[in-house]
Amino acid sequence: MLKKFFLNLLSSFVGAWIAMVLFCVVAFFVVIGIIARIGGDDESYSTKVSSKSVVVLDLSGTIVETPEPGQFDFMSLAIGDSKDTPTALNILVNGIREAKESNDIDAMYIKCGHPLASPATLNAVRMAVADFKKAGKKVYAYADAMTMGDYFVASQADSLFLNPGGVIDISGLGGTTLFFKDFLDKIGVKMTLVKVGTFKSAAEPYISNSMSAPARAQLDTLYGNMWSYIGKSVADGRKSLDANSMNKAADEFIMFKPSSEVLKQGFVDRLVYERQMDDIVGRMVGKEGKDVKYYTPEVLAENTNWGKEYGNKNKVAVLYATGEIREYSKSGIDCYRLVPQITELADDDDVKALVLRVNSPGGSVFGSEQIGEALDYFKSKGKPFVVSMGDYAASGGYWISCTADKIYADPLTITGSIGIYGLFPSAEGLVKKLGITPQTVSTNPGKNISLFQDPDSRQLEVLQDYINDGYSRFVRRVSKGRKMKEQRVRQIAEGRVYDASQAKSLGLVDELGSLDDAVAYAVSKAGLKADKYGVAVYPKYKPDVWDILRSQGLDQLNQEISRIAGENPESMLVYEAARILRRSPWQALMTPVAVRFN
Repeated sequence: MLKKFFLNLLSSFVGAWIAMVLFCVVAFFVVIGIIARIGGDDESYSTKVSSKSVVVLDLSGTIVETPEPGQFDFMSLAIGDSKDTPTALNILVNGIREAKESNDIDAMYIKCGHPLASPATLNAVRMAVADFKKAGKKVYAYADAMTMGDYFVASQADSLFLNPGGVIDISGLGGTTLFFKDFLDKIGVKMTLVKVGTFKSAAEPYISNSMSAPARAQLDTLYGNMWSYIGKSVADGRKSLDANSMNKAADEFIMFKPSSEVLKQGFVDRLVYERQMDDIVGRMVGKEGKDVKYYTPEVLAENTNWGKEYGNKNKVAVLYATGEIREYSKSGIDCYRLVPQITELADDDDVKALVLRVNSPGGSVFGSEQIGEALDYFKSKGKPFVVSMGDYAASGGYWISCTADKIYADPLTITGSIGIYGLFPSAEGLVKKLGITPQTVSTNPGKNISLFQDPDSRQLEVLQDYINDGYSRFVRRVSKGRKMKEQRVRQIAEGRVYDASQAKSLGLVDELGSLDDAVAYAVSKAGLKADKYGVAVYPKYKPDVWDILRSQGLDQLNQEISRIAGENPESMLVYEAARILRRSPWQALMTPVAVRFN
């Protein structure tokens, strides 16, 4: 028995080593063909485009602001899953712009597939499609089943095709908030809240069992305004519909209507099966369906230098601030990484202007202040500073935006939330339930806030003073940046979130527009000539081997690794464990607004 045990153990080790050797051999031959792509920062990789070709916009998966470094996920490769790479909005928009300007791209084909993105991101894609049409090029869209996000973008198509067995999900805009007070009471945990702002409701789920009237009122207004914009935008693209058609469709549960009824009401133009689309698209560009050449926006974006002109002597820097504001974090906006980047751009004589692309619900007050001060330093160099807002630019996200020379926001951007709060947990009830009695010895009793004791009145007074001071600094910064009296800022602040149109009417935003609009203003403000400047995107994204392996859709590598994993699953555990250990904690300060299509 002992001999058999050692033989089995030895065979397992040998099998694992052989598996790893095979993996390394396969990976080596794949990587060697793409290693040149990791070498330089400024290289361009052009793709020759055939005449009478079609750009295909695949609306599926997650859309993020800009390319993000991937994390090595061995288990995803092991099961042959390399399709989870998010699509970058800036590359998507640049690729569509390149398709518009290319003499070889005659049309666009939108394949609907449930995009995972906020309304503002989808609106940026929708506007890029609408701009593509201005070149006189046709756009067709097809769906087996269509979500509201799909329909919002595809409504710009000249013709919209739906599978005869398909449906359209139009059910409005909204979000759900979970409340935890009863749960916390049951386990003996109490949350103490100190805040400034009637509408600053981010902490409500921990201190209440229901949404406050101010919180509900601001969300009602926010969702209503955004939904109204969406309805009008769809009606602009679909001439068979009016601005109220979306409400009517949602109220009548159009999702459960047969496709023939959807066609009759004018939401689509034809009912066809996907196999028919090649011939339909082919006729659109004057080719046989089998001869049509398709190019993705990602491929076409490689034919443009937008965002890559780091060597240009007249640069407009586009700096991305995406995620929650933190300190010492590998994800989100780490002030200790972003501040040196801003300082470097300020000191770079080749950088003539800065466009800060903000997509953040806020976060750390300290981190927001550090970034804000760095941006003030940039402005002190006499260079234009412009902000372009994405899905969110609220709370700390607005803190870092408000001193810009000009602020552009997408019509569906959520902004404002000028307010601060602190939330302090106490487990005094929990430890009592567990039969634990904490005993503290301190040189200064009562001066520290303890996890095992509720804050007393004196401590709450000190905490409130601290929050009040932070709020005053926030208000003064907005007042200075927006050239608005402090009293006026306090009237419209109170932690309230606004859609971009509201924010514009209140003076918190200057213009409704895209990142391209913000760049164009920065160019003009810096006095640069239209053909004498370049755009450089920061932080610089340099794909690692893992990113390239995923983006290339390497079937051969996937199959080999899948086989290895099937024969030696124990050899994969160490990689999965490493992935789990890299996870980072998560914290938010903005009022939770989970805007989504229902």
